[in-house]
Amino acid sequence: MSFKPCVLIPIYNHKERIRGTVERLLPHDLPIFVVDDGSDGATQAVLAVLASEQPLLRLLRLPENAGKGAAVMAGMRAARRAGFSHALQVDADGQHDLADVPRFLERGFANPEAVVCGKAVHDHSVPRSRHYGRYVTHFWVWVETLSLAIGDSMCGFRLYPLAASCTLIDGVRIPTRMDFDIEIIVRLAWAGVPVENLETRVTYPREGISHFDLWHDNVRISKMHARLFFAMLPRLPRLLWRKLPAHARRGAHWSRLAERGSGLGLRIVFLCYRLLGERATRLLLYPIVSYFFLTGSRARAASRDYLQRVAQLSGRPPPGWRDSFRHMLAFAQAGLDKVAAWIGAIEGRVDFPNRPAFEALLASGRGAVLIGSHLGNLEMTRALASKQRLATINAVVYSEHARRFNALLAAANANFAVNLLPVSNLGPQTAILLKEKIDAGELLVIVGDRTPPAQNGRVKTVDFLGAPAPFAQGPMILASLLACPVYLFFCLRESDGYRIHFELFAECIELPRRERQQRLQAYLQQYARRLEAYCLRAPEQWFNFYDFWRQDAATTAAAVAEQLEA
Repeated sequence: MSFKPCVLIPIYNHKERIRGTVERLLPHDLPIFVVDDGSDGATQAVLAVLASEQPLLRLLRLPENAGKGAAVMAGMRAARRAGFSHALQVDADGQHDLADVPRFLERGFANPEAVVCGKAVHDHSVPRSRHYGRYVTHFWVWVETLSLAIGDSMCGFRLYPLAASCTLIDGVRIPTRMDFDIEIIVRLAWAGVPVENLETRVTYPREGISHFDLWHDNVRISKMHARLFFAMLPRLPRLLWRKLPAHARRGAHWSRLAERGSGLGLRIVFLCYRLLGERATRLLLYPIVSYFFLTGSRARAASRDYLQRVAQLSGRPPPGWRDSFRHMLAFAQAGLDKVAAWIGAIEGRVDFPNRPAFEALLASGRGAVLIGSHLGNLEMTRALASKQRLATINAVVYSEHARRFNALLAAANANFAVNLLPVSNLGPQTAILLKEKIDAGELLVIVGDRTPPAQNGRVKTVDFLGAPAPFAQGPMILASLLACPVYLFFCLRESDGYRIHFELFAECIELPRRERQQRLQAYLQQYARRLEAYCLRAPEQWFNFYDFWRQDAATTAAAVAEQLEA
C-alpha cells in the first residue's frame, strides 16, 4: 500500500483558533482538507481568507450543521477521490499537540494498514466529568471488541487508512455526531483493521468552545453502546477466533490441507454432465457448494479475507457471506469447465485476442516459460492446446494436493497426464529435464502464486492487494536458469465464454550474483502487480482458499538465508 497522507480538520464555529491550527500544520507540507460543518458567517469569512492565502488548504463546506462525524466522512471521501491514502484527523480548536504529527506519520508509514489512534494524556485543564466519563466508554469499547487494543476510543487525533475507512462508511451507517469517533474505531476493529495507539498531549484551552452537549451527547453515546453490544454478539465467534494464537488461526500450509470431497462424488457429477448436460449439472453444483460452504470454515475465512482486500482497493462494499458463496461456486464451475475442456465440449467459446503473439512464439521454435496462477482456468488452456495440437505445453505441478480431481480429468481424456510434470521441489534433476523441454522448443507452465511445499522453500515478501504476502522465488530462478522468454498467462471467464490473456513478462530473467536479491524482489513484485490487476478485474476467479498472506516458517528461513548470503 502506498503512503500519501493529508490532514483533515472538521470545523464548526471555531473562527478564533482555526488560523493558529492551520499555521502550525503548514511546516509539515501536507495538503489540508478543512470541512466547514455549516458554520456561521463570521467563521466562513475567516475560512475564505485562509483558503485564499494558503495553497495547501482545500476548503469543503456542508450546507448545514450535520455533526462532526458527517464532516469527517465528507472529508475522507474527498481526500480519497483526490488520491490520498491516509487522512490525519485533527480538531480545529487547538486541543491537539501538533508537534506529534511526525510521530503519527511515522507510525502510518511503518504500518499503512493500521489506524493510528491518539491516546490522550490530559493535564489539569481537562474537566473532571469528561476525564472520568471517558473510562466508561473505554470499558464498553473493550467489551464490544473483546480486546484492549483500542487505547482511547474518544480522541479525535487519528490517522485513518482511507481505503478501509471509506469502504466502511460507504457500507455501514455511522453516526454523525459526537459518537462518531467511538463507533468508527469499533467497526474498523471488527473489520480486522489493526489499531496502533500513540500517546499524545491533549489540552482544553480556557477560552475554547466545546460543542459537547453533556445531556444529549451522553444519551447518544449510551444508545450507541447498547447498539454496538448487541451487534457484537453475532460477531462473537470471529472475535474469539482472532484471540487464538496466530499459528492456530493460520493452520496448515496449503500443500498439507486435505482434499475435500470423495472420488465417488466427483464421478457422479461427471456422469451427470455426460447424461444431463452442462446446464443441469451447473444447477447440481448449488447444493454441493452449499454443503462445502457450510462445513468449510477455513475456506470461508480465506475467501472473506481475500474479498475484503479486493473491496478495500477497488472501493466495493465490504463482502458478505453471499460473496464468499459465489466465490466457491465460481471455483466449482471452473472445475466443471476443466472437465468440459478435456472432453472437447468447450471449443469455440474461448477468445484469444493476443493469439498472433502466441503463434509468433511457436513459429520461432524457442521454448518459453509461461507463469500462470490460480486465477481463472489455467488447466483449461492446456486442454485446448492438446485438443487442437497447437503446442506442447508441459505443466509443472505439485500433484499430491488434488489426486482425486486429477484422476477424474485423466478419465475424461487420456492425454491429461501427458506432459504433466509432477514435482515436489525444483532440484537439479528437475531443472535438467525442464531445460531439455525448453531446448526442444516446448512450453513450460508453472504457477507463481503458491509458496513452495518444501519447508525450506525460498520466498520473498512483496506487496499484494495492499498487504505484504510471500511469493515463491522458484519460478523466477527456474526461468533464469532456463534462459528463455517468460510470459504471463491467464484464462478468465467472461459472460458465456473465456478469454485468454497472454503477455510478455521478460525476454530473459537475469539474476547477476551481486544484484540477485534485488532483482528477484523486483521480478516478484512485478508479477504480483499483474496478478493483482487481474484479480481486481475478476475477483471471484482467484481460487486460493487458504491464508495466502501468512508469514510462515518458510518466509523466516528465506530471510535468514538472504542475510547469510549478504
